[in-house]
Amino acid sequence: MTIDKQTINKVADLARIAVADNEVEALTADMNKILTFMEKLNELDTTGVQSLVYMNEEENVWREDVVKQEISVEDGLKNSAMHNDHYFFVPKIIEK
Repeated sequence: MTIDKQTINKVADLARIAVADNEVEALTADMNKILTFMEKLNELDTTGVQSLVYMNEEENVWREDVVKQEISVEDGLKNSAMHNDHYFFVPKIIEK
């Protein structure tokens, strides 16, 4: 498969990328190099090689969700424009 000007313009349109006419030639050459490299990978014998699903075999270590008081309520509210002793005040955005 080779990449031509039409393919570059179609891919750019699908990706919503503006490509100048003077950039098309360079992109065509670069994309053809990438496809040539990918075709070389198809020549490799991969029989007996497991598919790579994850980069490592480690599993998540879950911990209990414990509530901790990291900052005080006053510190949490001090940068708020409007608040009372315990809550932020925000403008109402939903009308019934």
